[in-house]
Amino acid sequence: MGEMLRPALVQKLRRRVEGDVLADLFSRGRYATDASIYQIMPAAVVVARGADDVAAALDAAREERLPLTMRGGGTSQCGQTVNSGIVVDTSRHMNRLLELDVEGRRALVEPGIVLDDLNRLLKPHGLWFPVDVSTASRATIGGMAGNNSCGSRSLRYGTMRDNVFAIEAILADGRGARFAELDQSALREPPQDLVATLLSLGRREADEIVARFPSVQRRVGGYNLDAVLPDAGPVNLAHVLVGSEGTLGVSTAVEIRLWPLPSSDKVLGACHFPTFRAAMEAAQHIVPLAPTSVELVDATMIGLARQIEMFVPTLDAFVRGDPAAILLVEFADTPEENERSLEALGDLMSDLGYGFGSGGAKEGGVVNVRETKLQAAIAELRASGLNIMMSMKEEGKPVSFVEDCAVPLEHLADYTDRLTAIFERYGTRGTWYAHASVGCLHVRPVLNVKLEKDVATMRAIAEEAFAMVREYKGSHSGEHGDGIVRSEFHEAMFGARIAGAFGEVKQAFDPAGILNPGKIVDAPKMDDRRLMRYPPGYGVKPFETAFDWSAWPGASGGFQGAVEMCNNNGACRKSAGAVMCPSYRVTRQEKDVTRGRANTLRLAISGQLGPDALLSDEMAETLKLCVSCKACRRECPTGVDMAKMKSEILHQRGKAKGFSAKDRLIAELPRYASKAAKIGGLLALRDRLPGAAALSQKLFGFAAERSLPAFRKDWFRDEEGTVPPRAKLADDAPTGVVLFADTFGRWFDPQTLRAAVKVLAAAGYSVETASAPAGPKRPLCCGRTYLASGMADRAREEAARTIEALRPHLEAGKVVVGLEPSCILTFRDEFPALVPGEDARRLAARSFLFEEFLAAEAKAGRLSIPFDEAPRKVMLHGHCHQKAFGAMPAVEAALRLVPGLDLTVIESSCCGMAGAFGYDAETIDVSRAMGELSLLPAVRAAPADTILAADGTSCRHQIADGSGREARHVAQILADALREDEPA
Repeated sequence: MGEMLRPALVQKLRRRVEGDVLADLFSRGRYATDASIYQIMPAAVVVARGADDVAAALDAAREERLPLTMRGGGTSQCGQTVNSGIVVDTSRHMNRLLELDVEGRRALVEPGIVLDDLNRLLKPHGLWFPVDVSTASRATIGGMAGNNSCGSRSLRYGTMRDNVFAIEAILADGRGARFAELDQSALREPPQDLVATLLSLGRREADEIVARFPSVQRRVGGYNLDAVLPDAGPVNLAHVLVGSEGTLGVSTAVEIRLWPLPSSDKVLGACHFPTFRAAMEAAQHIVPLAPTSVELVDATMIGLARQIEMFVPTLDAFVRGDPAAILLVEFADTPEENERSLEALGDLMSDLGYGFGSGGAKEGGVVNVRETKLQAAIAELRASGLNIMMSMKEEGKPVSFVEDCAVPLEHLADYTDRLTAIFERYGTRGTWYAHASVGCLHVRPVLNVKLEKDVATMRAIAEEAFAMVREYKGSHSGEHGDGIVRSEFHEAMFGARIAGAFGEVKQAFDPAGILNPGKIVDAPKMDDRRLMRYPPGYGVKPFETAFDWSAWPGASGGFQGAVEMCNNNGACRKSAGAVMCPSYRVTRQEKDVTRGRANTLRLAISGQLGPDALLSDEMAETLKLCVSCKACRRECPTGVDMAKMKSEILHQRGKAKGFSAKDRLIAELPRYASKAAKIGGLLALRDRLPGAAALSQKLFGFAAERSLPAFRKDWFRDEEGTVPPRAKLADDAPTGVVLFADTFGRWFDPQTLRAAVKVLAAAGYSVETASAPAGPKRPLCCGRTYLASGMADRAREEAARTIEALRPHLEAGKVVVGLEPSCILTFRDEFPALVPGEDARRLAARSFLFEEFLAAEAKAGRLSIPFDEAPRKVMLHGHCHQKAFGAMPAVEAALRLVPGLDLTVIESSCCGMAGAFGYDAETIDVSRAMGELSLLPAVRAAPADTILAADGTSCRHQIADGSGREARHVAQILADALREDEPA
């Protein structure tokens, strides 16, 4: 299963390399793809710790006559980072800011540093690196230099090439060199033979370069031979390496130009247009207003984004009506200049005849956005354009191959019209977004590249589109580079003479063709299916699934399609902000990120990792650190739900191989809890008697250094949750509240349930506890513990039992309210997938977290709770599932019902406890590391009188263990704030 392809190579690498050498099939498979349509299995992967490891890997590649390909975030969209030899990953360790010259606005960085991480380091100095690509949360500076990345603000700041001073690199023969301006004094200048070759080429081909290189800013195709023109100013040889896609040398450090941070008083004008062509025609008139960017959002993107929960509030805030296209025009000058620019933009739109309410061909206008928070949300929406486009739940997907063509602005409208006609002629349609300011629109026709006919269509469209681009004297590579998908077209684009010069450059730098072959020169055919993610013969052997995956296409009831939704764009690799992906933030390993898991699943179900890969130990290891936080369900714009996929695979594995004693002990908690509570004192000896905790670790795998939850003698009884109505409620109010007493609250934290009953009673609602139907009298359960262990059949039994018990309440107009996010939100997510049908859908629609219910009632004007003034500081940590289901605003709103309460929300990912994950001896270190990312440091830094709020039982346990401080459920905080004359 984990066999090595070349054992001798692996042994050689492990002797020489300090970092990790990955050679098993699973690991190599995770590095076989990038964000393109291509897939090539490498011979080995080196996770380099420093330049010496890069050099050692290159030496081994040269000795073994194997290709070597450098890789950062693995987000290249043209196949730049896939190859059959050695792949070197710099993102995990080679990610330091080496030198910073604040006054000179320069920095020296390692190639694996991520753009967003770099800018966080620069911000305290008032500086930033402005090549703001949409993948900034995972794109590395080395990868950006390799592709000559551009970003949305290139109109003002230029491309990567314009912002690189120097590159320290290792050449194919092992020599080190520093590429910079030729007149710079340097310890390691490039070899003189290379300098002479480049300068000679520049002189010899000067006329041809001037004639054939497109005169548009967004030209990133081929080698930058215009950098060595004799009369073009100072020659900077680093600019030859920029955009060379790792084919000329491998960078070990990059010296970059920094800029002052833009004004925080940015403004945005959202220009609405009734037709796509109208927006394209307007771009050339908007650019003279000197905006920092002009970004396109079309109707397709708006429509798809409306289906993604996290983007709906943003769209509602700035989209008016039903526009065919919106141009997002940003100004970032002084406040006075910005306001004048917005006024000029409004005047321009009026002069062009557009106005809201005009109707027909002139319906449109400008929505001004001055609020910083909304601007950031719109920027996130726009930056997610690719993933939003890829969120289509169908076999066909928008495919990247003509997406980066750039044409002069005066031709943009005609170009887009003609390209649309090409798509229609071939029976497809295109999706459009991105950089209208520089005539570079990301357009992807929808094709199913599993089909030979659609691959043939892809080639036909490419040939026609590139011919049209040449007609307009544009560039077929306008931002994302060449890779496999565009390199073969260089001779048609630049002419045979320039293409020959490209070959001469490659020969001079890399005569043996070791460095990332097949890119820029000597390229394979872009439609060679043997190099694709879905090669000839690709297929999936179906199996019977536990969950309903019918929303997606493909085998196993749609499970195949759900897995294949991952497009490898890597949004899950961000290191800060939101939640996804908490385990990756700790380990920084591709294995532990949502993308890596999804790729492994895809390779496994399609037989590319061996016949038994899906149920193998390697697959279990791949999923081991997934904490089922569900962040990917919300934050992955293509909706890859790894938590549910993990439950599916654990179910399949358990069905085939059985479940461990630990799995059963965790899963069956709801069934034995009533008996365990009666001997809770005896069980508590585990954490008191010397050696008892160590014994539990040996027998069941529970970490000895972690205390276990204590069963309470005063557990919550159903009758405690029975409260008659105490006030006349509005006619449209729910007829009653059914309190779902979850297993954790009932047996471990009954005070939270009692607090909720107290608050609901004070608000005047009728309350009753959800009770089991006829038959076994054990309490109802959401099945969460079964899902976590992979016992989906038992979870389905609990779901059916709960749905049956709650049906009469729902039919009577009541709502179900719960306190534990992981439990109540299971009603919305897993129940409909386990027990499909109207009853499950109705329960999902009528189930609320405690705070959601209060916030909704308050918004409807139906809530009246007698709170005292509470001038206290509260610091809130959100449960992962609250964040995944967009419930955090309701949690904040509920707390703000208390007058005088000063609320701060901790910016945190998963707390790290994640149910049983934090108790497991094998994962406790990662659990603690997750807590230490931001949550626990923030808690320790909080003043002693600050109230800590956390709704999750696990979250409160992690906070207690990691900081020694007590966190409370929001229900408790609200109950404490009730007026004293309210009954207990």
